[in-house]
Amino acid sequence: MADLFTVKKAKSAGNDYDASAIEVLEGLEPVRRRPGMYIGGTDERALHHLVSEVLDNSMDEAVAGHADKIEITLGANQFVTIADNGRGIPVDNHPKFPKKSALEVILTTLHSGGKFSDKAYQTSGGLHGVGISVVNALSDSLTVEVARDKTLYRQTYARGEPTSKLQNMGAVKGRQGTTVSFHPDPEIFGAKAKFKPEWLFRLARSKAYLYSGVQIHWQCDPALLSEGSDIPAQAVLHFPGGLLDYLTTTLDGRETLTNTAFHGRTNLPDKQGRVEFAIAWPEDGEGFSSYYCNTIPTPQGGTHEAGLRAALLRGVRQYGERIGNKKTSLITSDDLMNGAAILLSVFIREPQFQGQTKEKLATPEAARWVEAALRDHFDHWLASDPTSSTRLLETLIERAEERQRQKDEKNLARKSATRKLRLPGKLADCARSAAEGTEIFIVEGDSAGGSAKQGRNRETQAILPLRGKILNVVSATADKIRANQEIQDLILALGCGAGKDFNLDNLRYERVIIMTDADVDGAHIASLLITFFYSHMRGMIDNGNLYLAQPPLYRLSAGGESAYARDDAHKDELLATTFKGRSKVDISRFKGLGEMPAAQLKETTMDPRSRTLLRVTLPVAQQVINTLEIPDVQSPQAQVDDLVERLMGKSAEARFAFIQDNAAFVQDVDV
Repeated sequence: MADLFTVKKAKSAGNDYDASAIEVLEGLEPVRRRPGMYIGGTDERALHHLVSEVLDNSMDEAVAGHADKIEITLGANQFVTIADNGRGIPVDNHPKFPKKSALEVILTTLHSGGKFSDKAYQTSGGLHGVGISVVNALSDSLTVEVARDKTLYRQTYARGEPTSKLQNMGAVKGRQGTTVSFHPDPEIFGAKAKFKPEWLFRLARSKAYLYSGVQIHWQCDPALLSEGSDIPAQAVLHFPGGLLDYLTTTLDGRETLTNTAFHGRTNLPDKQGRVEFAIAWPEDGEGFSSYYCNTIPTPQGGTHEAGLRAALLRGVRQYGERIGNKKTSLITSDDLMNGAAILLSVFIREPQFQGQTKEKLATPEAARWVEAALRDHFDHWLASDPTSSTRLLETLIERAEERQRQKDEKNLARKSATRKLRLPGKLADCARSAAEGTEIFIVEGDSAGGSAKQGRNRETQAILPLRGKILNVVSATADKIRANQEIQDLILALGCGAGKDFNLDNLRYERVIIMTDADVDGAHIASLLITFFYSHMRGMIDNGNLYLAQPPLYRLSAGGESAYARDDAHKDELLATTFKGRSKVDISRFKGLGEMPAAQLKETTMDPRSRTLLRVTLPVAQQVINTLEIPDVQSPQAQVDDLVERLMGKSAEARFAFIQDNAAFVQDVDV
């Protein structure tokens, strides 16, 4: 889609809406008008996505076997330069645009490139032909140099438009490939937008892990590194062991259930590509997962993850049958995957992703390919070390039995501290056996859960990640609630039952803390959780056990001093007090809890000495009722019930009426 059609806002509802009201955006103008459609927004995460788009092109050259060296440089002037020794972007005139070089076509035209067929690349990460052109559109300065056929060519651009012709810079010796240097446009990302060296270094390192055949040379201006930073100013990133090196480094000596990790590289069936994997099961049950397709991170998994799940489950069940363990059939893929440290990378032709940012692989055949490629390898790995495999199997059966037992029981008593309890889902329990002084953080998603697990106090703090938004219990049937795994895991983890079986004396933690992102989705998830607790564990709210965490929205730093702001008003207050008179204050906005380093999450949101918690109480709800002038009913309890039913019940008409009645009170709307 080279053009984007939009409708100009009409001056009135009369005859102003005619052909002249139709606006045609040509070239790269759609990108500058709507950057969120191409890179997911204009925030810090989107800013760094520009680097990914350019780096992915160089990685595609390396994976295709045409490059073995990539250089990435972050300068003090916030220019990022990425160079490879690949074939170089073609510079001859394009057949369809005889007055333009292929280089200029690629940089100035959406959906152009060499990855729509398998002529230039068997597998690649950039599939839509928008990556480098989007970077060009969103940069106020971009220079590209191509060393090809012993000749150097150069062209400059600004905001998607060429500012020079393609120049022949003369003959070169010993140089080949493409070099792209760009500076993000402050009109798009803001004047204070800055690249974070730690983010770029981790990106470069992950790419080196994903393809052992490439060396990535990292360089960063030392002035950009904070004091005490563990990010080097220069480094050569090369990992012959690939994902196994990644897994070993990440586990950092932690004990695992098996003597060796399940790892390897193999081709997919029917010459569809290849897969690399490295999986271990830590004894402490605190794992992680990272999935990739053509070196592109797919944090939401997808069909390649489904294939891995199927292969592992089939393999472990067959192994159990071979050794005569009849309980193996109890094991599910969740028992296998939860608590495991998983790295999976596939290279396939023409993969299908969900969205331009490619967070989930959607290629249907990938599940079958990965399962077929891994199942024999997993069978052989299990058979090669019976002692380790039996230990893994017994642990998985123990988890399955505990999960089944808890599912059948309505109440979960606190287990003795002398015996480790296998709890449902992805719960990382605390070590203290008594409820006094303990707390459980309910967080949204595995990413935030991983950061929270690293930042917690293991003695007193437990972490339970939930997948997305839980069921709205007000509008759901009892059978649907009982069948919802997320809700059942939550009930079992808290141990106090729900509904008519609720018993506050059995609550396993002194504080239950809802910790979600400071955005609309986070607020929605928190609302659904509070609704659940109010409807099924009301006594917990009455007793003051339920809290809301208050993660910061901003981090401000200047001259070695830093502070956190919970919202815009607090940010302005800090600028007027703590940072008053400072000429340069670096302000970064947190995208979400999963993007926060574990140390910062601990300091701002989890450490009792420095955090702020909001206790959920019914008087607050009563104040809301009074403010909104809800008609009097029989009792305050009935008033709250009426409000919950109106907002969360099955009647869409009641919600619509509520919105109409109270729209005038809304001051800020996050859309």
